[in-house]
Amino acid sequence: MAGGEMSWVGKKIHLYNVTMGLYMLDWWERCLFNILVLILLWFICFNGSRFATDVFESHLKARIFQGANHGLSIGMPSS
Repeated sequence: MAGGEMSWVGKKIHLYNVTMGLYMLDWWERCLFNILVLILLWFICFNGSRFATDVFESHLKARIFQGANHGLSIGMPSS
């Protein structure tokens, strides 16, 4: 690479630092902020997957596996 070029990942990291205002923080403050962001994202993904599993178990599983047709399947109408 010639001088002044950045990789795609480097550009995205720079954009993240500038957008979130992290460029003006010390390295340890930036690290602490990133750890908090990762914990928040993990919390959202973990609880989102638990919620999706609960919805599937309580509402969709019975309809799918008991053969009930509540507009979820495509095919011939039942007679």
